[in-house]
Amino acid sequence: MGSERRERMRALGARLRGLRAEAGLTGAVLAQRAGVGQPTVSKVETGRMVPSVDVLDRLSGALGLDEWTAREVRELLHAVMAAPGADQQAEGTTPGAGSTVDEEVRSAELVRSFQCVVLPALLQTAEYARHVFASAPNSTPDAIGRAVAARIERQSVLYEPGREAVFVLTEAVLRTWPGTPALMLAQLDRLLAVESLDTVRLGVIPWRRRVPVLPRHGFTLCDKRAVVVETFDRERVSADSAELAAYEETFARFEEAAIFGDEVRELLLRSMADFRTLGDTLTR
Repeated sequence: MGSERRERMRALGARLRGLRAEAGLTGAVLAQRAGVGQPTVSKVETGRMVPSVDVLDRLSGALGLDEWTAREVRELLHAVMAAPGADQQAEGTTPGAGSTVDEEVRSAELVRSFQCVVLPALLQTAEYARHVFASAPNSTPDAIGRAVAARIERQSVLYEPGREAVFVLTEAVLRTWPGTPALMLAQLDRLLAVESLDTVRLGVIPWRRRVPVLPRHGFTLCDKRAVVVETFDRERVSADSAELAAYEETFARFEEAAIFGDEVRELLLRSMADFRTLGDTLTR
């Protein structure tokens, strides 16, 4: 990321932070009023994240900015996007850790995610996520560490009031594992803990059930305004209405085929028992 763009990001963040202080709001209150995650407000104000136009407009509305001031901060955003290096991937990120994806997930009140091989990012333990990022081409230890930290921070949305998350996995996700059996035991234990949250619904399509649609890749719906489509080496965000409608319908079919509640907990416990029988003999 170029130094000029970084300075413009800091200028935008400082201006928004000053406006929030003038309004007498905390970051948490502003986030709640704007319908975004508190970490998003913090990152924007410290110049570590470029907000989308939608997120900036939400913040402006929550701050009660007049037309002139709203135009001013929008022009600051345009200056960031026009800076050299604006079309490049942010420094220290790896594929799948882009700030645009992060913004969409953090600002959504309803997140619905389907996965057929890899666990959803919001459910991954740090060690599982480390293996995910390490598999990316040209990954470095420093970049992997930063990406893992960002992913774990993003998971805070699961515990914020007023949000809902629905996850649908194929059973293959529970059986496709990196690292060691012990890693997967910790990961499955996390799934049990998350499944108990009032804000989360976790569903699994068992191998004994026919899938309604042959899955090609994972995807995440953010409210009804965007879909994050996951490919082999990156994530892309789409707000195209036709594509959104297609993914909405596909998710509904996967959700209908899934089991939930007690059946999922029993399946997770069976999977944990299977991993215990493996021990650590397969790590060599």
